[in-house]
Amino acid sequence: LWPWKPLGTTYPPQDELEQKVAERAGKMAERTNLRPIGVIESNHAAGKPVALVCHAPGALQKTHAADGTPLVRGRRVTGFTNSEEDAVGLTQVVPFLVEDMLKANGGLYEKKPDWATHVITDGNLITGQNPGSSEAAAEAVLAMLKQSA
Repeated sequence: LWPWKPLGTTYPPQDELEQKVAERAGKMAERTNLRPIGVIESNHAAGKPVALVCHAPGALQKTHAADGTPLVRGRRVTGFTNSEEDAVGLTQVVPFLVEDMLKANGGLYEKKPDWATHVITDGNLITGQNPGSSEAAAEAVLAMLKQSA
């Protein structure tokens, strides 16, 4: 089990890498708490764009559609790949692998070669594979907003 402590608990870093690892893993865990889940679910139900890139699709772990099924079930999605996580040496550090979680929740996971820009839009759900996909994901959000205006 991941040794989580209550939010607000501080961990003095031993070095710069440890600090970055703690920040990344902590952000993934915080994205799966109830407040972001409610925002994602309500925005999705309202037809508003829901965009997540890199590790952020991890926030979809506990989200559900109006019928109670996982929000990603049957949806085309992407996020940080297992091989990208392995390439940065954090496979054993993060609380879960985004790719595995999306597949386990019934998402139709798609990926391109490591570090390639890759964005998928399925309905109002926009997901990007890695940090290099941020600009393309933002463009997808803007296009969606223009269509709804």
